[in-house]
Amino acid sequence: MEDIQVAFPGGMKVDVSLKGRVVHTDQPPHSGGGGEFPSPFDLFLASIASCAGYYLLAFCRERNIDAREAGVRMSLERDPERKMISGIALELNLPPGFPEKYRAAVVRAVDACSVKAHILRPPDFRISVRPAD
Repeated sequence: MEDIQVAFPGGMKVDVSLKGRVVHTDQPPHSGGGGEFPSPFDLFLASIASCAGYYLLAFCRERNIDAREAGVRMSLERDPERKMISGIALELNLPPGFPEKYRAAVVRAVDACSVKAHILRPPDFRISVRPAD
């Protein structure tokens, strides 16, 4: 089992230690934080977009396609009643000269994003309380 540790450095900041690195988060001012770092939910959204970007980049690199002018645009639809995201659209910006024969294949490649796969087939969550020392 892989462990990820959480610490509270002050205010509404939450630090997450994983794989030898620390990811800093904070809440926006309207939620009582200082807005110094991305919120956990912003990191969640960024993980979806960056995963799609990784798969686009890897696809191009494997075929020696210059990806410097490529990118991904992620658009969000929100359900105002539930106050949750109801739809996510990913638009691939292919680089100039991208071969037409690869268009469907690059969409399939980006569709294989592991972050998206975990959303569609979520893990089981278990929450327990460790007794105080």
